[in-house]
Amino acid sequence: MASAVGSGAAVPFWRAAGMTYISYSNICANMVRNCLKEPFKSEALTREKVHFSISKWDNGVPQKPTIRSDTPEED
Repeated sequence: MASAVGSGAAVPFWRAAGMTYISYSNICANMVRNCLKEPFKSEALTREKVHFSISKWDNGVPQKPTIRSDTPEED
């Protein structure tokens, strides 16, 4: 029996390009947002903002979390 690599099994093109699904989906979402017309484009760009918190752990105990708000880089 041949292995999956040598058998010519279908591989998603994003995987064949060395990308993760998350990076592929981010690129696709970015392209869709850039194709929108106003006012939909500006609404979609406001939803693109990301808010998260980071907690460092020291000896098994979480330290005070840091709140971050990042936006993707603009082209």
